Amino acid sequence: MSIIKIDMNSPEFQVELEKTVKFTDKVIKQFNWVYNPHVEINEGVQMGLTRNKMMYNKRFCPCYMVEEVDGVYKSSDNRMCPCTPAIEKEIPEEGVCHCQIFCTPKYAASLIKSEEIEAVVHQHSRGLSAQECEFLLQKNSVDSDELTSLFEARELGMVNFKVVDVREWMEWKSGRIEGVDALIPTSSFFQTLTEAKLSMDDHIIVYCHVGSRSAHCQRILSDMGYLKVANLQGGIVSYGGTIARG
Repeated sequence: MSIIKIDMNSPEFQVELEKTVKFTDKVIKQFNWVYNPHVEINEGVQMGLTRNKMMYNKRFCPCYMVEEVDGVYKSSDNRMCPCTPAIEKEIPEEGVCHCQIFCTPKYAASLIKSEEIEAVVHQHSRGLSAQECEFLLQKNSVDSDELTSLFEARELGMVNFKVVDVREWMEWKSGRIEGVDALIPTSSFFQTLTEAKLSMDDHIIVYCHVGSRSAHCQRILSDMGYLKVANLQGGIVSYGGTIARG
């Protein structure tokens, strides 16, 4: 199975996207939730919902895989927006759904405040030593500054690792982290994983839009025997480095 390519600039996609936005607006009103303060997160999820509606005729959660079982498309964990886990557990307990588009007013206010503080105290670090690079690559997750430093170290030949984008082709075309090594879309993960020819010995960093899909793919890779896999916290929307487009 090759990578499925949907043109997000096509009239068909734009019409369906408008319907999806009206749908998420209705969900917000129905459950007294609010959108995530980060508009780009909401737009990314809305595009993913639109893509799934066009591909499967259902607004499956874009953060989970969709598989065909006996001729019927089903989402992992039965995630269809607004999904039951978000309604019954995630938002009541954590304040935000897995995809991060829907949250409580309290969570949204807290997120804005914490990021205001982080912007003041979190500065880009000095260049890393080889030992520090290896330490970072042993972690389960890295943040934007850490990945930027690792890229700098890789350019100097101090460390080797692979960066994998698990978003969809249209998201990749819209913007991707400069230096990424492979696109392995979640919707065709197992097929394109084979084509990517990753080694079990590679240090791998996966990322998606906000970190949800990539965390899911990270677990799958670990279960398959890839034991050196880290996830980019916050996904591409949190990344402060260079973004390639086109």
